[in-house]
Amino acid sequence: MPATPAYPPHSAPRLFIDEELSDGMEVRIDGPQAHYLANVMRMKSGDAVVLFDDRSGEYLGEVSSAAKRSVTVTLTQKLRERETVPDLWLCAAPIKRARFDWMAEKACELGVRRFIPMRTQRTIVDKIKPERLRAHMIEAAEQCERSSLPQLGDLVKLHDMLKDWPDDRHIFFADERMHETGEGSFRKALVAHDGPAAILIGPEGGFTDTEGAMIRVHPKAVPVSLGPRILRADTAAVAAVSLWMAGRGDWS
Repeated sequence: MPATPAYPPHSAPRLFIDEELSDGMEVRIDGPQAHYLANVMRMKSGDAVVLFDDRSGEYLGEVSSAAKRSVTVTLTQKLRERETVPDLWLCAAPIKRARFDWMAEKACELGVRRFIPMRTQRTIVDKIKPERLRAHMIEAAEQCERSSLPQLGDLVKLHDMLKDWPDDRHIFFADERMHETGEGSFRKALVAHDGPAAILIGPEGGFTDTEGAMIRVHPKAVPVSLGPRILRADTAAVAAVSLWMAGRGDWS
């Protein structure tokens, strides 16, 4: 029978480790994570740490040695398997850095399976830093007790993404014309379109008329309304993902 941990798992520091973990494994932690454990949290031998790997699940560990630049943790108990998330992609045009970081962070918190940055005609930000976006996702997962991370796709042009789109995945996109005509209820659309899905979020200023027409003629496109108010891109992303999770995801 495993020994009682020094701290309850919910109060122990929780970190993502980018290697596959297993019960009984000894994990050496270096760099900023070691600094956090040793110098910020002042952990010592026998203290409890929770680690997860986005592969096998989440583990309770015990610090076996702690120095300023390196901490060794021995995994003592598997707490749970890697969580399963609904099959939802968020495809979003990059916007100002802080707001796009925030969008990636919320995508992780809300349970999006894949986050795809896409370049559109009105995209102002034409480069992204994947390592920065992933760092924000990891931080969100560590704080919110997530055991899985969204897959981060490469920056892709909207046209190329739609051209290679999988046949079994619906594309929900906010179409301003839907509210003007009184159509496009997101709730009704979710009832009618089950299965794998993606949400498209355009840049500041939205999609161009040409892009809008290209999306609408796509065989998997589902135009929806996000209500009577104009939303910023990052707000629209969170609103649309939340609606989908409530109607088709693991909130329903």
